[in-house]
Amino acid sequence: MGMTIAIDGPAASGKGTVSRAIAAHYGFAHLDTGLLYRAVGRRLLDGQDPVEAARTLDAGELDEDALRTPDVAQAASKVAAIPEVRQALLDFQRAFAARAGGAVLDGRDIGTVICPEAEVKLFVTASAEIRAKRRHAELVDKGMDIDFATVLADVEQRDARDMTRADAPLRPADDAVLIDTSVMSIAQAVAAARAEVDARSGG
Repeated sequence: MGMTIAIDGPAASGKGTVSRAIAAHYGFAHLDTGLLYRAVGRRLLDGQDPVEAARTLDAGELDEDALRTPDVAQAASKVAAIPEVRQALLDFQRAFAARAGGAVLDGRDIGTVICPEAEVKLFVTASAEIRAKRRHAELVDKGMDIDFATVLADVEQRDARDMTRADAPLRPADDAVLIDTSVMSIAQAVAAARAEVDARSGG
């Protein structure tokens, strides 16, 4: 079975966890497109021009641990609002989606812009408070000294920026299936996603 699965949603909604689980279950390749923007954001913090950074981005820079920090997350959201940056990363993402054997891509505009013809489109979300709690716990586990109010403010600011940007704003595709993980366990969220994939594939 080969198909493209587009999974969108806001920060800390669980879309990455669901995406990795779905890719592993079906043997599909997985791309966290947010890491592309985080890598460009990292370069921005280092003083580089974001458009040039996007055009010269190398897959070897996608070190998840190094890129999952609050300052990089905010920088990623800022560079993602630049149309030239999004265009530079478009071909990379579409080529990945078209690979043989199936692909799962997660991000914020996969079902609406990157892969509008994807066979399965999911929009994974949760309340801002729940998402902030998850992100806060994740950062504390990594040894960061940060309070919940700061994390919640970051989540809300990022949501506002992602949802109101002129180019490819965060929103569900018209035919996307909504999965609200606010009161779901990981297993329940993955099961809901698998049910949609199986329904579309006849599995």
